[in-house]
Amino acid sequence: MIRPGEIEAEHASRHFKVYPREARRLKDAIVARGRSKPAQVVALRDVSFRVDPGSAIGLVGRNGSGKTTLLRLLSGIIKPTSGRVDVGGRVGSLLELGAGFHPDLSGRENVFLNGSIHGLTRAYVREQLDEIVAFAGLEEFIDLPVRTYSSGMYMRLGFAIAAHIDADVLLLDEVFAVGDEQFQRKCFGKIFEFKQRGGTIVFVSHDASAVERLCDRAVLLRDGAVEFDGTTHDAIVRYRQLLAGDVDPAERGAGLKEWGSGDARIEGVELIGPDGAARTQFLAGEPLTLRLRITAARPIPAPRLSLELRDSSGLLLTGSGRSTGDLGWEDTTTELGVRFEVEQLPLADGRFQVRLGLTDESGERLYHWLDEALTFVVYPAGGERGVVRVEGRWSGEEIGAQAERIPT
Repeated sequence: MIRPGEIEAEHASRHFKVYPREARRLKDAIVARGRSKPAQVVALRDVSFRVDPGSAIGLVGRNGSGKTTLLRLLSGIIKPTSGRVDVGGRVGSLLELGAGFHPDLSGRENVFLNGSIHGLTRAYVREQLDEIVAFAGLEEFIDLPVRTYSSGMYMRLGFAIAAHIDADVLLLDEVFAVGDEQFQRKCFGKIFEFKQRGGTIVFVSHDASAVERLCDRAVLLRDGAVEFDGTTHDAIVRYRQLLAGDVDPAERGAGLKEWGSGDARIEGVELIGPDGAARTQFLAGEPLTLRLRITAARPIPAPRLSLELRDSSGLLLTGSGRSTGDLGWEDTTTELGVRFEVEQLPLADGRFQVRLGLTDESGERLYHWLDEALTFVVYPAGGERGVVRVEGRWSGEEIGAQAERIPT
């Protein structure tokens, strides 16, 4: 007998039939009958693992590796083609936030509707309603139709409802892409509360730091099969190695922030102000120093360090590269501290992001890439506007025609 919060998957596989052309009309389906043979797509193959109640496990892997399919098996949305998947107790799914919302109903009415879809009684939803609305930050909009909501408001309400389900198992799929940074912190806090109460968590994310914060164990999926099952750190290292050959992996759009072979790593990245202290806020024109540490597990030829500075929209403002051989890296070096000093910050106003990368000297082998090495804010020191601060000096000069009319 499986216990509440316990998960067991035993040789679970899932196949899908994919037809070469979709039949949009009844006539198409009848005419094409027997002619159009479906292709068998194997999304999961022979997956086995077990999760004890109260554990937190991460699922990592490249796009198409089977993570979301496995979550859908655990949630009961679909059944395995072969093998078995058992989950004990009530399951709360944060897979497609806002699924089941009716656009013409108000936010309040959709809370009750969505709660009933999750199997909650009307009395329980009524008790939780104020907390759900406050968590989503929609007090002023809760009685408006959800078709008037922004996508962020829509997703926040969906998360708030799902997060207040009294469940034994919580399934999470890229939930920290919801809302702004403040709301993401609230999401993490709510999930940690669930974990501390003894709930079981299965978490899918391309954000390795989020997986490591939440999970002690992770399963790496590759082409629908279990490639590795062990500590989160080891699983993330192997996952990054799968991405090492891609300069611009498709998973970036899904929250991936760090990847590479791991032969060398960038660590301890920080910005230093003129007072010598680490800071994330600066005034336009202030001195700034970027400090970091490069480490390698074994001696390797001098890697090449690259830097990108982007604004809040992702627009590239500047980029540069430098061989660490010019900075003191030798054949026996395994650790090197590096500084990049800016005498006057040429930025005026806004939020900015530093991206850092390490490759071999040719640039063909990627050791480590940090898409969000750090973020900092610049405030105007005077009347500056826009993104860039241009230093210059104004002066007046006489126009030739006017100078001729001036008597000598």
